[in-house]
Amino acid sequence: MSNQPYEGYDPYGQQPQAWPGQQPYDDPYAAQQNTQQWQGQTWETQTQQPVTAAETAYPPQQGYAAPAGDEVPEAPAPGPAPDSAYGPATVGGNTRLTDAQRARAEGRSPVIEPGMQPAALTALLGLLLAGAAAVGTYALLVPLVALQAVTAAGWFRLNGMWPARQGIALGFAGALAADAALLVSDRSPSAILGTLGVWVLLSLVLQLRSHADPDERMYGLMATVAAAALAIVAGGYLAADADAVTVGAIAVAVAVLARALPLPTPASVVVALLAAAGAGVAAGAMTGLGTPGALLGAGAGACALIGHRVASYDYPSRFVHFTAGVALPLSAAAPAVYVLGRALV
Repeated sequence: MSNQPYEGYDPYGQQPQAWPGQQPYDDPYAAQQNTQQWQGQTWETQTQQPVTAAETAYPPQQGYAAPAGDEVPEAPAPGPAPDSAYGPATVGGNTRLTDAQRARAEGRSPVIEPGMQPAALTALLGLLLAGAAAVGTYALLVPLVALQAVTAAGWFRLNGMWPARQGIALGFAGALAADAALLVSDRSPSAILGTLGVWVLLSLVLQLRSHADPDERMYGLMATVAAAALAIVAGGYLAADADAVTVGAIAVAVAVLARALPLPTPASVVVALLAAAGAGVAAGAMTGLGTPGALLGAGAGACALIGHRVASYDYPSRFVHFTAGVALPLSAAAPAVYVLGRALV
């Protein structure tokens, strides 16, 4: 017998050598230690195109293969639509721009004016205030309460807070409390200031009890206080002289209608102020106020234009136009009607 070991056998415990074409025994560490590194080009590197970063951002969707003989529709060309609100696909993603931000980036104005229909409603509500003031105090309450309710609702929606039932109800309740205080105190303006102070404190307490984020609570506090303040200040019509209310409300109605005419903005503002002053003269002649009616009408018209401008800010919605766009011109003019009415009458 030969003392030579069998061919392929290692007497020192090493792995047996494999025959040509035969797989050796599995060694879990051999593949890691003796892995061959290809230095040349293989079939994949020769035929496949290199992958770019844009192709790896969003992998294409894999669909089912169509049966042989069926026509496969061509996929649309990649890329965003011309009017799409989103940019091209990226690894990090794109944030969606609001209409106002896009308008500013493109150099356009984010202001859209309410238009003729809200102006007509403002004029109608102003004429109702003027006619009710001529009838009596309690008759004035009906259109005034409607004005205060629309003011509170429109201000919250103008600030992008909807639904905000608690804030709207709180602002409207403050307006009703101010009206009641005015009637009890024989239309003393201190009732408006007292109610406003109480409602600011009440709004602060309610926001402190909220579990929202601090930034959101601060934003809600400012919106609630502003809505309550505007609705309460609109009660100035109830505290003002009846003739001043008639002149001021008619002037606001005419100014808003003139502002809605299709004219350039500077010309429209000038025409609206002149129309308000003219309406003040005409209404002053009817009520016995006389020439000071022009100043009262111009002051009320200027405040109404400020309210109209606020309701046009930052791409408001149709709901904003038919709430804040209707009510803010009249609510903003209430302090001017009271102050100028006390000074001129």
